[in-house]
Amino acid sequence: MTEVDRLADYVVGTDWAQLSRAASEQLAIRVLDTIGVAIAALDAEPTRAVRALTQQLGGTGSATLIGGGAAPPDRAAFYNTALSRYLDFMDSYLAPGETCHPSDNLGAVLAAAESVAASGRDFLTALAVAYQVQTRLSELAPVRARGFDHTVQGAYAVPAGVARALGLSADQTANAIAISGTANNALRVTRTGDLSHWKGLAYPQVAKEGVHAALLARAGITGPRQVFEGNKGFKQTIAGDFEIDWSAEDLEGVTRTIVKKHNAEIHSQTALEAAIEIADRPGFDPARIRQVRVSTFQVAYDIIGGGEEGDKRSIGTKEEADHSLPYLVAVALLDGVVEPAQFAQGRITADDVQSLMQRLEITPDDGFTARFPQEMPSRVEVELDDDTTLTASASSYQGSRSDPLDWESAMQKYTRLVVPFTGPELAAAIADAVRGLPEHPVAALTTLLAKVPTERTA
Repeated sequence: MTEVDRLADYVVGTDWAQLSRAASEQLAIRVLDTIGVAIAALDAEPTRAVRALTQQLGGTGSATLIGGGAAPPDRAAFYNTALSRYLDFMDSYLAPGETCHPSDNLGAVLAAAESVAASGRDFLTALAVAYQVQTRLSELAPVRARGFDHTVQGAYAVPAGVARALGLSADQTANAIAISGTANNALRVTRTGDLSHWKGLAYPQVAKEGVHAALLARAGITGPRQVFEGNKGFKQTIAGDFEIDWSAEDLEGVTRTIVKKHNAEIHSQTALEAAIEIADRPGFDPARIRQVRVSTFQVAYDIIGGGEEGDKRSIGTKEEADHSLPYLVAVALLDGVVEPAQFAQGRITADDVQSLMQRLEITPDDGFTARFPQEMPSRVEVELDDDTTLTASASSYQGSRSDPLDWESAMQKYTRLVVPFTGPELAAAIADAVRGLPEHPVAALTTLLAKVPTERTA
């Protein structure tokens, strides 16, 4: 058997009963959180453009578009994943050499599950499969240092989850994963230098292609079965050697993921905790800030702090702002919060935040780096105009591994994001449908998602 055959056997052998209570609870929270950030992105310019194109292309609509309408499953996967990805407010998995966002798989798995009238349990099991495959590959086969994007592991996770949702055979599943994994190897330039809309659309592309690969496999199309270990395969050309015994894997990967508290790149979360703590102190006046010094771990410095992935002080767009630690800390100190409103164009280009960014110094700390990824330590020091220095530190937050998000706290974030579109009644109905998915068909959720207005009502 090839390695993709063994992975396929794992996929088709999974069952809802394998999930622990903790995993099933966290999976429900991830679905709620992902849907919340998706709805909150309905009126963003890039997602509007994707929706218009999807409707223009037409096709048989067997999968619901959030906000109404339907499309073929692969196109619905692209649009719904674009919604859940655009705000950059989703969950994350941290490994020493890679960071990924497993909730990016929801749009694809949901579209596939709906297209075959799947049960809620089958949908959730399939989503848990995608979480497991992506987190394990991110941990053992990182690709960022070799110049590839973290969506590369998603090229295996998406078709694995979609194949499970569609109920494909082991042979079809292996072909789906082989096709998608061979064809979708994205470059890391997606997230370096001047960032474009593609930063938020790279995983939607993988979601679309992963669904299409599974549909091709269902139709009888075969793929390179030695995609992992073969001559010029994934290991030889991109990832290097690694081993995963898929027969020993469970469905607990979701419990190792974390959820963002602040609407910002994941490695910034603790620095923002510290900055907001300072901003909330009685009498704090950001107009008196002379200089800000941020100490953080190496990965945060490299990706968002001005390290190996480029300067982060020349900020003019939403995509650049949510991946700039100077911008994020500056706006947190000025506004006391980092939410979608902090990425309005007028806020990004405002003089106060642009000026404060230039007075921010960011340095990696070896001690903090040694504690990552189990912790994400950061320290913020704010020097005022009277030589006073205010200092705050954080290494975790509610939603991190050491303080997992519970349903009540997840509902607070979800409600804050969703109600301006849905109103309280529809928001509550969607949340109830998410929580009740193990006992209902997936259509119980998608029917409600079709009722969400694409414009804010409040």
